[in-house]
Amino acid sequence: MSVGVLAHLFGSLPIRQLATEVSEAGFSHVQLALWKAISDVDFSEPGKLSPGLASYIGEEFAKRGVSISVLGCYLHLYDRDVERRRANLARFKELLRYARSFGCSIVAAESGTLPGGDYNEQDWKAMRHALEELAEEAERWGVFVGMEPANGHLIGTASELNQLLEEVPSPNVGVVIDPGNLLTEDNFAAQDDVIREAFDLLGDRIVAAHAKDRFLSEDGKLLTASPGYGRMNYELYLELLHRYKPYAHIVMEQATRDEMADSKQYIERIRAGYEKPITK
Repeated sequence: MSVGVLAHLFGSLPIRQLATEVSEAGFSHVQLALWKAISDVDFSEPGKLSPGLASYIGEEFAKRGVSISVLGCYLHLYDRDVERRRANLARFKELLRYARSFGCSIVAAESGTLPGGDYNEQDWKAMRHALEELAEEAERWGVFVGMEPANGHLIGTASELNQLLEEVPSPNVGVVIDPGNLLTEDNFAAQDDVIREAFDLLGDRIVAAHAKDRFLSEDGKLLTASPGYGRMNYELYLELLHRYKPYAHIVMEQATRDEMADSKQYIERIRAGYEKPITK
């Protein structure tokens, strides 16, 4: 399985140009966030999608040998402003309804953040209720909500996402795994333990994977880099990913245009050591 990429790393472009540039860069699948990556259709407000438009976008990518593996919908899911929260959930549900028309079965999300991380019990309840709504919609359309834990968010650790999944036990809620999102300045030296814990708790629920790299600067700040340009233990990450979810889609979410080819090859070279041909 080849490594994919976030479509908006190529910028906001017309559909055909975007699909062409992704293909020419050597990627066979993308995570597509409509309002970040597409410039010739206005997705600033929900309600624009139809089976025809979704199919058209999917077909333009497919003509160039690129599939849409994940739809990105990174909106605040427990916003304390109820009106904004309802609008965000409506937009997410729209993507779930039309995901299959894109040729896709996953809509990915993070929980969202608050300034200063001032989270409370009511935020957790709102997040749970939001995910219950999204799970019901996903079940209706036979697709997946892919929840991604991210440091600093309400759902910031593997254990917090595991708790949420226990409270919303829908088979149509899965995990988008990204160890880079779970690392902090404080736990970076123990990153192997962080990575192993994430797979121990969430490995059987993974529906897709993200790839970025992390490293500590000279003054101890945690920074982000393209895969292969940092100090994250990719050998362990990809070994565990293959053990739990062989041939899962990996989407590269951090890379400059100049680094994309090297980072893609870096991941695929490590991954090739674990992925052997399937024999009878």
